[in-house]
Amino acid sequence: MNAMRAEVGDKIIVRGHHVGDEDRRGVITEVHGEGGAPPYLVRWENGHESVFMPSSDSVVEHHPASRAAG
Repeated sequence: MNAMRAEVGDKIIVRGHHVGDEDRRGVITEVHGEGGAPPYLVRWENGHESVFMPSSDSVVEHHPASRAAG
C-alpha cells in the first residue's frame, strides 16, 4: 500500500460515501507529518479549515505550478 504524500498547495478530494453524496474538496495549507505525510491542515471549499487525516476515500491532486507561483 502506498503512503499518502502531499505538499502545501495540493488539493485533496474526499469521495462521497453514498449515492448522491457530493465530493468534499479542499486545499492543503499545512503538512503536519514528516516527508509530506498526514495529518494536513485543509481549507475546504466552504471556507472552513480543519486538521484532516485522510483515509482510503481521499485522493491528493498534486499541483506543482500552484506551489511555484505561491
